[in-house]
Amino acid sequence: MVRSEGARQIGADAAADGTARPAPRHVAIIMDGNGRWAARKGLPRFEGHRRGVEAVRRAVRSAIELGVAYLTVYSFSSENWRRPPTEVMELMGLLRLFVRGDLADLHANNVRVRVIGERQSLSADIAALLDEAETRTRDNTGLTLVVAFNYGGRQEILSAVRRIAASVAEGRLRPDEIDLPTIAGALDTAGIPDPDLVIRTSGEQRLSNFLTWQTAYAEYVIEPGFWPDFDHAAFVAALAEYHRRDRRFGGLGGTAG
Repeated sequence: MVRSEGARQIGADAAADGTARPAPRHVAIIMDGNGRWAARKGLPRFEGHRRGVEAVRRAVRSAIELGVAYLTVYSFSSENWRRPPTEVMELMGLLRLFVRGDLADLHANNVRVRVIGERQSLSADIAALLDEAETRTRDNTGLTLVVAFNYGGRQEILSAVRRIAASVAEGRLRPDEIDLPTIAGALDTAGIPDPDLVIRTSGEQRLSNFLTWQTAYAEYVIEPGFWPDFDHAAFVAALAEYHRRDRRFGGLGGTAG
């Protein structure tokens, strides 16, 4: 994984001949560092999370401007319930504010919202907000904003395996018919292309149970800054780093290796 330091040139996504390169179709972001950002500034953790929501708004605008078709944000993992109850309550409050305050703007900008993650254990009002965001924007044709909420990659695969096993037990599917598309189609992300690029902020270099199946061939860019500071220049720098990669998918690309 390569840090995106030193690559902050707004026009860096152009090819050597000066032609513009298409943006990766799907960018996924592990938004890390809200609490550390706040701590370094002597602010409460809640302020870090609040500024993190502002960074989400910037990332959505950048994705639209840069031509990204799918943007996935890791907003709340299934492990985040282990945090102090007061912090969890604050995060739920921010989700409510984001949906109620930003949904109209997302809809006006032709953004389709898709939510992945387990919902059965969520409170009724949170589940209703997520349903509302999807229902209101489902016919939009612009950027698809995928919100990973109460999400864990291993849990997603486990649920998919159980669904497939049930189909086999009911006689609707033979074991020898199970293939990669079968598994992909049973995941929360069915119908969404796999990420081409994963950006992780705060300099950490781990997957953190995020899109475990879907990121098998994704490129990773590690942004050293904390998520509240992530801006358009950082997004462009990550795309520039992505364009410098030679994606071979196990074969031979532009350079043999």
